[in-house]
Amino acid sequence: MKSIIRILKENDIAPSMQRIKILEYLKNYKTHPTADMIYQALADEMPTLSKTTVYNTLKTFTEKGILMALSLFGNEIRYEYNTQPHIHFQCIKCDKIYDLYNSFDHYNNDLIDGHKITEYHINLKGVCKSCLEKVGD
Repeated sequence: MKSIIRILKENDIAPSMQRIKILEYLKNYKTHPTADMIYQALADEMPTLSKTTVYNTLKTFTEKGILMALSLFGNEIRYEYNTQPHIHFQCIKCDKIYDLYNSFDHYNNDLIDGHKITEYHINLKGVCKSCLEKVGD
């Protein structure tokens, strides 16, 4: 929890219990949740938590660069603590979203066909290895 408080203070955000718990959740659960998923996960533990607080907190964290707000596959916005460049893969069978890291990382700050790349977002769909193994059983 001390590292969470430090991150908040370094970004000029007062470390309220709601902010600490929301950031802690995103740091620990790398499931690319929506704001509603975060609210549902924390509501029992924090009965005073409101959806408005979750949305406002996520907006602040995103504006400060602590989180990334992602529109991956469809209209919903998902959030993640990992702000490093990477690829997102969604399984068409189980709907899980995975972070993938590979040679695409070399695009950051490179030129492609004369265009300077400063950031990128690559989203892939397919069947994850867990679902593929189930088919083989």
